[in-house]
Amino acid sequence: MLQITKLCLATSSGITGIGQRHVATTAARAIDQKWRADKGLPENPNAFGPLTNLPDYTFLDGRPTPLGSNQKKRLLKQQEIATKIVELSGELEFAKQRYERNKVAAATEKQRIIENKLKPKGHLMLQQKK
Repeated sequence: MLQITKLCLATSSGITGIGQRHVATTAARAIDQKWRADKGLPENPNAFGPLTNLPDYTFLDGRPTPLGSNQKKRLLKQQEIATKIVELSGELEFAKQRYERNKVAAATEKQRIIENKLKPKGHLMLQQKK
């Protein structure tokens, strides 16, 4: 980091007609993402866990603590996701049942066409009845 800073200072303090280069680093990328992915952890360690899901304080007499603003937003978002999951799974079940009904209807229609196609006539029909 010291070398980059010296390079930036050297290029910016030199000739005035040359543009400056700025180096930015993000703290979020400083976390070892490969290790977190291997362990099955989320990218952002603050996205889930006791620090974000539990209340900041509790009353000693046992009263429930009010929800924080972000906690309430998270709960509402999770409820929306849950209702969407239920809705889509219902649609999936409907689609499966419809597919089965269409498959049975197609098979019966094919069987009906085969039965009505060719019938023996004349003396062959009389021999078949006996």
